[in-house]
Amino acid sequence: MVGSAVCRLVQSTYPEVELVLRPRSELDLCNPEQVERFFRENRPDAVIFAAAKVGGIVANASFPVEFLSENVRMAIHAIESAYRNGVTRFLFLGSTCIYPKHAPQPLAEPSLLSSPLESTNEAYALAKIVGLKLCQYYRKQFGVIYHSAMPTNLYGPGDNYHPEYSHVIPGLLRRIHEAKMHSLPAVTLWGTGTPRREFLYVDDLAKALLHLICLDSPPDWINVGTGKEIAILELAKMIAKTVGFKGDFNLDTSKPDGTPLKRTDPSLVFSTGWRPQTELEEGLRRTYEDFLHRIEHDNLRGK
Repeated sequence: MVGSAVCRLVQSTYPEVELVLRPRSELDLCNPEQVERFFRENRPDAVIFAAAKVGGIVANASFPVEFLSENVRMAIHAIESAYRNGVTRFLFLGSTCIYPKHAPQPLAEPSLLSSPLESTNEAYALAKIVGLKLCQYYRKQFGVIYHSAMPTNLYGPGDNYHPEYSHVIPGLLRRIHEAKMHSLPAVTLWGTGTPRREFLYVDDLAKALLHLICLDSPPDWINVGTGKEIAILELAKMIAKTVGFKGDFNLDTSKPDGTPLKRTDPSLVFSTGWRPQTELEEGLRRTYEDFLHRIEHDNLRGK
């Protein structure tokens, strides 16, 4: 999703920039030989590293080994090969889930590693911290500008709508859409519906990444978010309005809520000149349009 958004933006706004792209069938980032060959043959000027094994609470709980090991291997292989082959600019994409479960809200960059992580996504967070720190250490030791961006929860065109392993917005959007299509009276939400989350439209993130990779001296890591949060039940009702679902919502309080509140402090990235442009209601409308288009053309991710 993120990589596609970056490519769309570059192609529409910076036609002079050459994108060096490979499908996963040709470049498995968990394979060090393939990664090394890619960098040796292509010698890119800059890298935006958006690759990751990602998922929601269920996926993180079900596959912690894969979430830790695959994400660590991808990060280490890419960062090391990039440096060996002369890449002086590397932007690593992490997540605000790297911050401790009970870090002061809103989440600010200095909170990193100040206390224990949220257990439901610990494996993924640890992997992203490894990538972030490796970039920081390469910058400190060798003088290359390897830095990281920590986006809040993302959504938008090209998201993964897997019925079990997707993130909250694509998961809710799919379930609410299917409830509408089958005339169901209600949709069940995990937990109490009270946790509050922040969401960023993926095209806004793409603009942030291109903005950051052009800064002369970016921070080692920086939050990318809106600074606004919404309760999960309120979000579900907003999605229902977007989809046209008229039913109710039931709460399954036997299921976990995760972190009670997660909102970033985006003041640092705002100070560099970037701000998000897409309000949540408008972003959901565009996302649902893309969802319907992909269903029509039978290319929905996670179907």
